[in-house]
Amino acid sequence: QVQLVESGGGSVQSGGSLRLSCVSSGYSSCVAWFRQVPGKEREVVAILDTNGGTSYADSVSGRFTISLDNAKNTLYLQMNSLLPEDTAMYYCAAGPRSYQEGGCSQMQLRYTFWGQGTQVTVSS
Repeated sequence: QVQLVESGGGSVQSGGSLRLSCVSSGYSSCVAWFRQVPGKEREVVAILDTNGGTSYADSVSGRFTISLDNAKNTLYLQMNSLLPEDTAMYYCAAGPRSYQEGGCSQMQLRYTFWGQGTQVTVSS
C-alpha cells in the first residue's frame, strides 16, 4: 500500500506561481497529477514515467513542470503563469505502467493510489 500526501495548494492571482508537493511512502512506475472541478470529470495534468519521460495536458504545456526527487520520495508540480481556469482540486496519483497503452496511462482508472487532494484557486 502506497500512501500519498499532497501539500502546497493555495490562492494566487492570475499570472502567479505555486509548487505542489506529494510525498510518497513507496515506489510506483508511474506518477501523475490530476485535477478536478465540481461537476466535471477528473482530468490528467501531467505524468512522469520513472523510467524517463514526462507528458502534459495541452492546457498546461509550457506552464507546468512535473518532477520527482527520488531521495525525498517527493513528486512536484511547478505551476507558473497560472490562469483562473487552473482553479481545481489537484490530486497526485501513482500506479503501474499499462501494457495495453504501452506506458503510463492518462486514465485515472489505471492509477491505484491517490492523495487526498490540495485546492488551488486562481483569481483574475
